[in-house]
Amino acid sequence: MSVNDIPSDGDLGGDRSLVQAIMHARLPLIFTDPTAANNPIVFANHAFCALTGYAADEVLGRNCRFLQGADTTRQSVTAVRDIIATRRVDTVEILNYRKDGATFLNSLQIGPIFDTDGALVYFFGSQLDITARRQAEDAARELAEQELMHRLRNIVNVMAVTIRATAREVADKSEMTNLLIERLSALGTAQIEAIRRPRGEAARVRELAQSIVGAYAPRGTPQFDLHGPDLALPAALISPVTLALHELATNSVKHGAMGSDAGRVTLEWDKTRGADGTTIRFVWRERGGPKVVAPVRTSGSTIVRNLAAASGGKIAFDWRESGLVVTGEFPL
Repeated sequence: MSVNDIPSDGDLGGDRSLVQAIMHARLPLIFTDPTAANNPIVFANHAFCALTGYAADEVLGRNCRFLQGADTTRQSVTAVRDIIATRRVDTVEILNYRKDGATFLNSLQIGPIFDTDGALVYFFGSQLDITARRQAEDAARELAEQELMHRLRNIVNVMAVTIRATAREVADKSEMTNLLIERLSALGTAQIEAIRRPRGEAARVRELAQSIVGAYAPRGTPQFDLHGPDLALPAALISPVTLALHELATNSVKHGAMGSDAGRVTLEWDKTRGADGTTIRFVWRERGGPKVVAPVRTSGSTIVRNLAAASGGKIAFDWRESGLVVTGEFPL
């Protein structure tokens, strides 16, 4: 079939099988005649009529501008004119209006059709309603922005708790600086762990505990045991749990079991259900280290308690002579 078979009455004529295929195709499609005044529509298939709400006899003979409206941007109209003027195949997103006045975002592809002598005889225009897709993209972007703001607020709150507690713990500026660097580095590790995961994906408790406790154990994995089911840790709990494990591990290396050749640490966790909902329960046990004496200054434990409380959880320290035992619960 030649493009010359397309007459201006809206009937493609010629090869009837191709005519029927184009007429019944799911893709909305029109042809316009640039050789006639005002480049009118000369063919519109059923899908175009269904998309716009216009019958074929309401469309034929009109310029495509009738689909534009008050909120159609000047930039998109200029882009359409430029594609037509340069006779190229290109796509532009333009806000169009249906017959009932409802809008739709149209991914409009335009291109020229030349006859066998190279003369321009038609333009085709295919339409794709991308309104739902764009709305989904906008909703996803808004959700991501809200999640980012929530994370930033959490980071600032955790940093504030950490800085205040560290400042109360030590008067020496050099010592306070070193402690802050350690603690904020642990916070950075927690945030990297949260950010590198796809949105909504939780961290696995075992992976998190292995990476944190293992990093501090002087003699590696023989010094600690991890026991618990394969549980997911929501993003909101990654920072407080990471910093709690950091404080417990550094304290153990400096003053407790992991600082002793015979010392060991066991971390257990499980999910429990009670009247207040579902929680994840952690138990940190030390043994084989030096005799335990409750510290006079408890900045580290204070930080852990404050972070747990900020997340709706709670932590208890039991300074047993045989080894420190710490129990924590966080809501899921």
